[in-house]
Amino acid sequence: MREKMGTKFLRDKLSSGSVNLNEIKNSFRTFVSRSKEFAMRDEKLAKVVKEFYIPDYIVVPEESNSCSGSGTSDDEDDAPSCPVIVFINSKSGGQLGSQLLITYRSLLNQNQVIDLGEKKPDKVLHQVYARLHKLKCNGDQFAAKIEKRLRIIVAGGDGTAGWLLGVVSDLKLPQPPPIATVPLGTGNNLPFAFGWGKKNPGTDRLSVEAFLEQVRTAKEVKIDSWHIIMRMRIPKEGSFDPIVPLELPHSLHAFHRVSHSDSLNKDGYHTFRGGFWNYFSMGMDAQISYAFHSERKLHPEKFKNQLANQGTYLKLGCTQGWFLASVFHPSSQNIAQLARVKIMKVGQSQWVNLDIPRSVRSIVCLNLPSFSGGLNPWGNPSHKKLLDRDLTPPYVDDGFLEVVGFKNAVHGLALLAPNGHGTRLAQAHRIRFEFWKGAADHTFMRIDGEPWKQPLPVDDDKVVVEISHRGQVTMLATPACRSRSVRDPYTCYQEEGSDSDEEDESSAEDWEERRKFGAAGTFKIPDGFDIAQLS
Repeated sequence: MREKMGTKFLRDKLSSGSVNLNEIKNSFRTFVSRSKEFAMRDEKLAKVVKEFYIPDYIVVPEESNSCSGSGTSDDEDDAPSCPVIVFINSKSGGQLGSQLLITYRSLLNQNQVIDLGEKKPDKVLHQVYARLHKLKCNGDQFAAKIEKRLRIIVAGGDGTAGWLLGVVSDLKLPQPPPIATVPLGTGNNLPFAFGWGKKNPGTDRLSVEAFLEQVRTAKEVKIDSWHIIMRMRIPKEGSFDPIVPLELPHSLHAFHRVSHSDSLNKDGYHTFRGGFWNYFSMGMDAQISYAFHSERKLHPEKFKNQLANQGTYLKLGCTQGWFLASVFHPSSQNIAQLARVKIMKVGQSQWVNLDIPRSVRSIVCLNLPSFSGGLNPWGNPSHKKLLDRDLTPPYVDDGFLEVVGFKNAVHGLALLAPNGHGTRLAQAHRIRFEFWKGAADHTFMRIDGEPWKQPLPVDDDKVVVEISHRGQVTMLATPACRSRSVRDPYTCYQEEGSDSDEEDESSAEDWEERRKFGAAGTFKIPDGFDIAQLS
């Protein structure tokens, strides 16, 4: 086609009678240059198709493609080297989510690019893996290669990324796919922790092609997942429900009331359960986050720009009194006044009380080195400090949470300085918060960016929040990854005598109590839920 266009160009020039050799030479050079440009684009597109494309007969339900003539492929050599399924929250990042959806669908099979506003990820992945299993049983080696090499891309905020992490945990697949995250939220702590950045990405074709190439070369990193149970005594009189369902986070790792037949249930209690991968926090930081999310629900049109969102967050920090907490924040909201905190390490069977300084107004249980827009509250303690306090280096797959306290926003600003950190309180394999009747009737809590207002006991009731290690999921990380793994000798070291590899000797009863995390349906988002509410 291009050769015919070049011939026609010369013929037109010669027939016109106004032949200018320099003009012809320059025009021809332009034509050759553009032809090479088109050829390079075609070559790149062919590479994208070869390395990332998944055919319809694998990603489309069997009943949908049975009439299209799509069959199986016996040539495993044609299998893509890095097949991907892309999940995009089209309502994240203002218009970026919808723009990204269009670009990915222009490069890949549109059926392997999922709009989370139209389809739920648990249903999509269940269908894909059921199809792969059936094809493998029929001897389809192409499908076997797809399953072995499959990777997942999720574009959205931390809430959306957590949604996909929980779905993969729920499915309990024999070969769980590793997950890469595209930062489309405000904080983007999960993407930043694994080197994917915290700024919203470009949505043009070249940017998406570059991101796909990063996914192809990314390394796999295991991270711990954490189970959280919350129990509240049922009031002696009346049918008062202490939790308004809409006040709880609705993302994947949201709490859900367990059924009466659930083994987690205990007589006389309301029981909720959930999970997280990055952090649980309580106190002033969660209060500001709650104010931000509440404002965004009321005026979503004002929250379409990442920089403006961050400015609003800072403004709320000022108006909520976080910078002058000792003046505006009542002492009844200090962590030591609100709760009794207990911890347990690997191999231990007894809870140990954790002393919380009275000035601490916010407490963070951290799994990844990325909090509140990429800050690292734990910091990087020296070998001497680790030894003096019986601590281990902070890894994302060692079965420990780092517990950090903050006094106020000024204390938090120390994280911006070299070697800055919060008040290091402990490392723990399990953490327990016990709330009794006190001066405050509520506090604020947050898991992976999703906040809620938590009622506290008003009579002789008791509220218990317990966090425990559950298992691991697999993330994809770039060379810029900030997270360190005990399994990666190039990015970490293993202290002699470290107990990170010790077996968890929790009792069978404790395990039975916690085993429900990851069971099918644990993180099912309610039908009709607006994903725009996810971060």
